Amino acid sequence: MANVAVIGAQWGDEGKGKIVDLFTRDADIVVRFQGGNNAGHTLVVDGQKTVLHLIPSGALHPGKLCIIGNGVVVDPEVLLEEIHGLKRKGCFQDNSLLKISEQAHLIMPYHKSVDQARERLRGKGKIGTTGRGIGPTYEDKVGRIGIRFVDLLDEKTFREKLKYNIEEKNIYLKAILKEKTLNFQEIYKTYCGYREKLREYVADTALLLDREIKAGKKVLFEGAQGTLLDVDHGTYPFVTSSNAVIGGVCSGAGIGPQNIHQIIGISKAYTTRVGGGPFPTELKGAEGEKLKHDGDEFGATTGRPRRCGWFDAVGVRYAVRINGMTGIALTKLDVLTGFKKIRVCTAYRHSGKLYREFPASLRILEEAKPVWEEMEGWATPISAARKLADLPKHAQRYVRRLEEILETDLILVSVGPSREQTIMLRNPFH
Repeated sequence: MANVAVIGAQWGDEGKGKIVDLFTRDADIVVRFQGGNNAGHTLVVDGQKTVLHLIPSGALHPGKLCIIGNGVVVDPEVLLEEIHGLKRKGCFQDNSLLKISEQAHLIMPYHKSVDQARERLRGKGKIGTTGRGIGPTYEDKVGRIGIRFVDLLDEKTFREKLKYNIEEKNIYLKAILKEKTLNFQEIYKTYCGYREKLREYVADTALLLDREIKAGKKVLFEGAQGTLLDVDHGTYPFVTSSNAVIGGVCSGAGIGPQNIHQIIGISKAYTTRVGGGPFPTELKGAEGEKLKHDGDEFGATTGRPRRCGWFDAVGVRYAVRINGMTGIALTKLDVLTGFKKIRVCTAYRHSGKLYREFPASLRILEEAKPVWEEMEGWATPISAARKLADLPKHAQRYVRRLEEILETDLILVSVGPSREQTIMLRNPFH
């Protein structure tokens, strides 16, 4: 038995969708444990692209149980669209293969209204939120006024909670944010419709997981966003609203840490980030544009162009330490093809001081200068490589040098978007 957690080692968008899809072949259950539909995991199977926002990336494999854990915040409209889209592709013909935690919180229309209005008011200080209501939903969760699926299933409880929240949020929307107020009856009717369509999927998923793990089933835990976007350990306040690190698995899925046996970090062979916030290795010239173009660096959820830069080993080393990662899956190595020289940031320099560890200070991160290590690039396309020996010698040296700098084994190297475009060095389930 082996249970594996997949965690983003950068600012999200590392290619977790493809890696989860690959590892799902050896898993029985795939669990999403945090975030909401602000995440977008892109999978390419037989040349067909699928983007998932809430349902675990294991959905494209027949017979796999997919679980949306209690740590996820769920927009029921988006979830239903995703279910119907997968069914049209021939997936999820058996409804019993999707379970939603009864303790997962619902994203409500007022969460989206608040999210979008706040971002407009911030002006130049925008955080870069997707405006999908994720942050305000987590706020209500912590504020103990959130609405969970178990509340939605109880008509009386749902009506009472929704009535209270609408009254409170309408005051805030009108008086503070200068936004339109919302109609209780419209929202109530809409969400009652969602209740009937989603009722069969709702379950005590923590109990279900416990029983399945005890029965010897193999579980894959799928993270969203990345370590550097974690609300506690990321570049605060330019972060997401949940715990994207390994601790989020326990709290967001309802399992004990002894049930996690392998922790795999996902990292691009370079670095990207979406939205605002510090980015020490960002490239703003032709090299950054080449990475963006060749890597198709546009958000799967929003379509926003991603900021691109060289590999930041300081940030990834930090992610390895924070999560206790047992291996790294390196993605998009093929995107570096064609660069004569490739750089890796091994430390930061700020005000005469050398930082080898990731600093908490936003000001230091914004002003820091990277300490570079330069390596030879390669021109030969590598998308057909299936083992390390197939790579050009400089590509092999780059991979091995990252292992040395990160002090962590690379267990997989992705050389293209498709399943087969992968060099598997170690399967974490074996």
